[in-house]
Amino acid sequence: MAYLFSVGINVIFINFEQASFGHGDASVSCLKPENGFIDPLSLFHSEKAVEELLQQTPVQGMDEHLIEFSEALRTVAKALRRAAEGKASAQAEAAEWKRRYELERSRNIQMERKARIAEQNGNIDCGRVKNLDKQLMQQNELDEQFEECCMKHGICSHEVLRDRESDSNSNVDRSKMMRKASFKLSWCCKGENGDQHKHDVVSFEKGNITTAERSSKQISLKWESDPQTVLILTKPNSVSVRILCAQMVRWLKEKKKLNIYVEPRVRSELLTESSDFHYVQTWEDDREILVLHIKVDLIITLGGDGTVLWAASMFKGPVPPIVPFSLGSLGFMTPFNSEHFKECLDSVLRGPVSITLRHRLLCRVIRDAAKNEYETEEPNLVLNEVTIDRGISSYLTNLECYCDNSFVTSVQGDGLILSTTSGSTAYSLAAGGSMVHPQVPGILFTPICPHSLSFRPLILPEHVTLRIVVPFNSRSSAWVSFDGKDRKQLAPGDALLCSMAPWPVPTACQVDSTNDFLSSIHDGLHWNLRKTQSFDGPREL
Repeated sequence: MAYLFSVGINVIFINFEQASFGHGDASVSCLKPENGFIDPLSLFHSEKAVEELLQQTPVQGMDEHLIEFSEALRTVAKALRRAAEGKASAQAEAAEWKRRYELERSRNIQMERKARIAEQNGNIDCGRVKNLDKQLMQQNELDEQFEECCMKHGICSHEVLRDRESDSNSNVDRSKMMRKASFKLSWCCKGENGDQHKHDVVSFEKGNITTAERSSKQISLKWESDPQTVLILTKPNSVSVRILCAQMVRWLKEKKKLNIYVEPRVRSELLTESSDFHYVQTWEDDREILVLHIKVDLIITLGGDGTVLWAASMFKGPVPPIVPFSLGSLGFMTPFNSEHFKECLDSVLRGPVSITLRHRLLCRVIRDAAKNEYETEEPNLVLNEVTIDRGISSYLTNLECYCDNSFVTSVQGDGLILSTTSGSTAYSLAAGGSMVHPQVPGILFTPICPHSLSFRPLILPEHVTLRIVVPFNSRSSAWVSFDGKDRKQLAPGDALLCSMAPWPVPTACQVDSTNDFLSSIHDGLHWNLRKTQSFDGPREL
């Protein structure tokens, strides 16, 4: 019987080596799978081989040995799973380093392209062109210093955020190109004597660990030059929005002398109403949308939260500041009242104004047929949430979830929601997730109707990369949607990578970020609203 047990274990490990390195007989070997998962077919061949061996060699009193043998099979299965998890984590880490390299490379190419265009147009002198390389080197040194600071102090936020487009375009001739307004975002506080004016720093002094300084600070936008161009986005099929848009366009042009961009649909509606709106500009194709962030200084949305989501989806990179006016049913991200738009816009254009930086998720789909982690589909940016569900299938969704190098859990239920903190009051809240302040950096991990009483939602830190995989033993495919749009099918073997995007969505606040958030959950959700207990009841003596 010991010989039988030894032979069975050898068969399993031979098949594992054949599945990993592609050697051996084709009848029992398995190809190396993609997305970091070992094909369970190899384990199936191993069990089949052991079963045939047992049938050929009948032995009396095998029950105890079979129990031992089954335990050995479980041990080997765990080893296979650990190997698969190790490969998946290594591939996820390589993809993250590749993403950082591509971001740095695209930024350098953009600066070089600007230098060549400026040299051809004769809008900058020779000395300026020669100094661009030095400026690029200095910027790289500053980025390295910032990364060292993050590693040293554990602080992942910029002390001061600047609009870099303005520095390179400050000397461009206005007659040939509209100059983009420059601004800076800085941390503000309620007086120097308050406890909300510095970063969180944990100090070690005289043997005691203490939190020396706290940082629930509000971000303030202050214009360094006057805004010149405004983009107005509106909710479609609304008469009240159309009337307000016409009034706002006329006021911004006549009183503030601003250049105004609108969607092609809105421009047609304005020209139908009156030919006086001929000065309103628009775009003709998607290529012009890609460069809107270079032309536009400020975005105004007229609608609800869906209009803000639409505005954010138009910008695949940096997003100009957004002033959202409430003209919808719920307004978690639209604090401004449309009836007083003149006073609100006058205050915003004059500055300074409080800003909420709303984080976005960068999502990429990796198909099972991809040769490596870099063969991904076009990434999607989401402001609220990305949802993986079972679609029209009657089977439970089967998902394997990884966080950086760690296996999180297997989801069996209707699906999973990966939400930003801005989206914590949307689908995640309906599925049982917590409401989170939008400036708290994190990713909400919320199951949808899980078939488990102990599966509670999680809030993960912002720096992690989540990997959601549909395993090969799943009974059906899954479906993924990004902010309720761009629905895609995930077949067994496909994976979804989610990480925090480097381009947040800055939205203006009516008062400040915390006041606006609390007002929205009180007014929109009637949070903790109940009658006050009567005071004339029995009392303690």
